[in-house]
Amino acid sequence: MPHPKPITLTYHLLQEDQVATRDHLEFSLLLSQITTAARIVAQELRRAGLAGMLGKTGTTNVQQEEVKKLDEFANETLIGACEESGLVFGAASEELAGPTHFPLHGRAGAAYAVLVDPLDGSSNTDVDGVLGSIFSIYRRRSLQGQGTDADLLRRGRELFAAGYILYGPSTMLVYSRGKGVHAFTLDPGVGQFFQSSYQIRMPAHGAVYSTNEGIRDRWESGVTEFIERLKSNDSPAGKPYSTRYTGCLTADFHRILLEGGVYIYPQVRGADGKFAGKLRLLYEASPLSYIAENAGGRGSTGRENVLDLEPASLHQRVGFILGSQAEVHLAEQIMSGVQSSGALPTAANGPVRPAVTAERITTARHKRARHQGR
Repeated sequence: MPHPKPITLTYHLLQEDQVATRDHLEFSLLLSQITTAARIVAQELRRAGLAGMLGKTGTTNVQQEEVKKLDEFANETLIGACEESGLVFGAASEELAGPTHFPLHGRAGAAYAVLVDPLDGSSNTDVDGVLGSIFSIYRRRSLQGQGTDADLLRRGRELFAAGYILYGPSTMLVYSRGKGVHAFTLDPGVGQFFQSSYQIRMPAHGAVYSTNEGIRDRWESGVTEFIERLKSNDSPAGKPYSTRYTGCLTADFHRILLEGGVYIYPQVRGADGKFAGKLRLLYEASPLSYIAENAGGRGSTGRENVLDLEPASLHQRVGFILGSQAEVHLAEQIMSGVQSSGALPTAANGPVRPAVTAERITTARHKRARHQGR
């Protein structure tokens, strides 16, 4: 049986919008620049161990995190690609303290702002683990003038497009422009991205959850109860979930996008006793929530939809729950119940069952063991 003709990213973009509007042509060019940068980053990752690119630079970024050499390389490559497109007036990065405004050199057509997490999961760089790059694209509110920082501080609902690059056994591009979610795989032999999935739909529920359970004693209220529910037969899947956690949000989300489930990195209690989020709203939470929603899933803080949040700063952090509708809805029910009067809310299809705690699960196991021993 003959194989179907492979569809390149360029051909896909031409077919997606038969009417060659300015927005479409500009997006195609900008996405082409981003994928060129992705190919350069992917190549550097493959040879990093031989080229002295592993390890740290000896500096810290605006987040007070130690900067890896590959962090710096990916950041410079992606920011440079945005500038070279001629379509971006300014960009912001997780690695930089403030936005970068590009000189327009008399051009009036730089209509876009881009935000990037240049190398997600960079703790994996020195152990040959999976990595990612996340990008968000906004159109300027007005084409008058040079563009301002306000064009970068935007709700996820206002996104023009968003996507990510996954650097794993293969290099993949996943993106959405509000009309579905599509995936492309890089063929390194020809240097082209070819369509591997079209109109991806996230399952209504899954059977995996992704979280860092090493900090569970510092989680905000309700999260432990939610995770214990997932570990029980009382879960949305009707069976205990499995844990899958790579340390790279992009990789964990990619599995959930295809197979369903939930990723959760809630607010955690700090040394000062206050709760705060870990993940960045603009660089991680908003773009991935946008992709999830366009595939049938959702992103939430546990109290509200991530896409409705008004950012207060470029590096704002939030508690984050991302995945299939069933799991995100259950997390919101349990967390809102714990944080209000202590009584769990009522769902549309009837009362929510009490959260399954570790103590209840242990008791149930002892009962089963006694019964089997008779």
